[in-house]
Amino acid sequence: MGTSEHKAKNSFAKKSMRLWVAGFLVTAALCLGLHLSHGLQRPDNIFFDLQASVLRAIYPRTVSHDVVIVGIDEAGTRAFEEPIILWHRHIADFLHAALNAEVSAIGLDIVLPDRSVNRFLPGHDEMLMGAIINARRVVPLEIAITFDELGAARPIYPAFMAAAGEAGAGMAIFPRDRDQAVRRFDERLATDGTEVSTFTGNLARLLGVSPGTGYIDYSIGGRFAYLPLHEVLKQARAGNSADLKNALKGKIALLGAVIAGVDRVAQPVALAAWENDRLGAGVLVQAQALRTMLNGGLLKPAGVPVMALLIVVVSLFWFVPLRPVMAAAILLVLVAAIFGAALLVQVKGSIFPLAAIAGSLTLSIAGRQGVETYLRLSERRRLKLAFSGYVSPAIMREIVAGALTPSTRGARVEVCVLFADIRDYTSISEHMTPEDVISFLNRYYEKVVKAIHDEGGSVTSFMGDGIMAVFGAPNSLENPCLAALNASKAMLEAVARLNAAPEAGGSPPLKIGIGLHVGMAVMGHVGASDRHDYSAIGDVTNTASRIEGLTKAAGFPIVCSRAVFEAVGCPAGFQPLGEKAVKGRSAIEVFGVNASQIKGRIK
Repeated sequence: MGTSEHKAKNSFAKKSMRLWVAGFLVTAALCLGLHLSHGLQRPDNIFFDLQASVLRAIYPRTVSHDVVIVGIDEAGTRAFEEPIILWHRHIADFLHAALNAEVSAIGLDIVLPDRSVNRFLPGHDEMLMGAIINARRVVPLEIAITFDELGAARPIYPAFMAAAGEAGAGMAIFPRDRDQAVRRFDERLATDGTEVSTFTGNLARLLGVSPGTGYIDYSIGGRFAYLPLHEVLKQARAGNSADLKNALKGKIALLGAVIAGVDRVAQPVALAAWENDRLGAGVLVQAQALRTMLNGGLLKPAGVPVMALLIVVVSLFWFVPLRPVMAAAILLVLVAAIFGAALLVQVKGSIFPLAAIAGSLTLSIAGRQGVETYLRLSERRRLKLAFSGYVSPAIMREIVAGALTPSTRGARVEVCVLFADIRDYTSISEHMTPEDVISFLNRYYEKVVKAIHDEGGSVTSFMGDGIMAVFGAPNSLENPCLAALNASKAMLEAVARLNAAPEAGGSPPLKIGIGLHVGMAVMGHVGASDRHDYSAIGDVTNTASRIEGLTKAAGFPIVCSRAVFEAVGCPAGFQPLGEKAVKGRSAIEVFGVNASQIKGRIK
C-alpha cells in the first residue's frame, strides 16, 4: 500500500471513529434523557400492553387471592322496581349474602346517596347503615367515593361514611396515561403531590398489604366473569347459600356496575370475559389492581442506574461494523431477545421501560449503517472530485463502486482499441515554448477526449501527442467498434473546429491519424501497488498502435482492420487498402476512410 493511500485510510478511519464516538454519546444521552423526561411514554405503554397480552397468551398464571365481581347489569336494573339510588335494601341484602358466603373482604364500587331517604322509605337508612356496620365487624369493607362526569367527587350521606369508619371509604381513582388508560397505581394524586386515600389502596391495607406504587400486573389471573347482583340476591333470598359459598368463599367481593356505557375505563388488555373491549367497566381495574397487590405486589420499574447501564451497553453497537442485511437481522433478533427478557423480568415482579432500550439499540445499529453510507458516499464524492480528471468517467465509476482495485485480477474481454496521434507533431512543437506546447495539447485533448467519452469510451493513457482509448471496458457496449468509429469521426470534426478557431492564429492546420482494431484483451491494473494505470494488455493493443502508424502513408485519417470494418456492417465509403505489413506480427488487411465520407453518426 502506498504512503498516500495509507494516509488516506488512516484519515478515513479517524474520521469514522470520531463519528462512532459521537453517535454513541448522542444516542445514549438522548435515550436516557427521553426516558427520564417521560418522552417515550407512548411507546413504553405500547410495549407494556403487548407484554401483558403475550404473557396472558403464552404463560397464564393463576392467583391465590382472587377477586369476584358482583355486577349490576341491565337485567338487574330491570329486576328491581326502585331506581339504583334507592337500592338500600338490595345492598344490605348483598352484604348479608356475602357474609353468609364467607367472603374475605367486600368493596362497594357503587354510587351511594348523598342524603337520607327515610322521608320516602322509612327505616331504609338504618337498614343499610346496620348492614355496613355488621359487615365491618366481620370482614374488611370499603366504600368507593365515585366521581361525576366533570371529575368532581360525589358526596356520600355522612351516616354511611360514619358506618364505614375512618378508613372505610376511599377515592375510586387511578393515575391515567396520555391515552387515558390505567396502567399504574399511585396514591400521590393531590395537586401538590401528597397522597390521598384510594378505594383499592385502603382495601389492600385492610387486608394487611401495603399497596405501594408501581404498575398493575395485567398479565396475572384470568379474564373476569361476574355474578349478576339480582341473581345473587335471588339465590340468597331463596336460601340457596351453597352455590353462593362455592362462588365467593375466601374471595374478595367487589360490587360495581357492568352496564355498557357506564363508568368505562381504558385498560391495556380486555379484562372482561363477557366482552372483548379494552374500554371496560371501572370495577375491572379496581379488581385487577387489588389482585396484583395481593399476589406479589405491584410491578416495580427498573431504577435509573439500571436503565442508564442498559442504554449505554446497547448503544455500544455504534462500534460494531455490520453489513446491512446482517445489521437488520441482528436488530430484529436483539429486539426480540430484549422483549423476551422483559417478559421474564415481569414474571419476577419488575418491568423494563423498553422504549429507551429498544430505541438506543435501533439508533445504534441503524445510525451506524446510515453514517457508514454517508461516509462511503462522501468518500466516493471525494474520489470523483480528486481523480475525475485523471481517469475516464467509466473507470471512475468502477473504482468508486469498488469493482476496480489494485488487487483486482484482470479480465479477458473483447474491446475495440483506438490509437490517435498528431501528424508532424515534432515540427509543430519545435517552434513553441514548453508552455505553449502544454496549452496546445490541452486544447486538443479537451475536444478529442470529450468525443471519446461521449461514445462510452475510456481513455487509458496519454503519450505526449498520442492517446489510447478502449471501447467495451470497463463498461460494456452493444457494439464497441461502432462506438469507436463514431468517436473517431467526432474527433476529426473537433480538430477541424480547432483549426478554424481564432486561437489557431494562422498556424499550420492540425492533422491526426486514428487506428482502430478489435480483439480480446486483458483489462486491469498495470504497474506498482502505489502507482498504476488501468489498461488493456494483448495483441489488439499493439496492432491498433501499428495500424495508426499506417494512416499517413495510406492517406486516410482513419484506418481500421477488417475485423472492425465487418463489425460496423461494412459501410460504404471505406476503401480497401489490402494487406499491410505490421511490425511484430503478420500482415493485416486494413481499410481507410475520410471523415467526409461518413455521413452523420453511424447507426
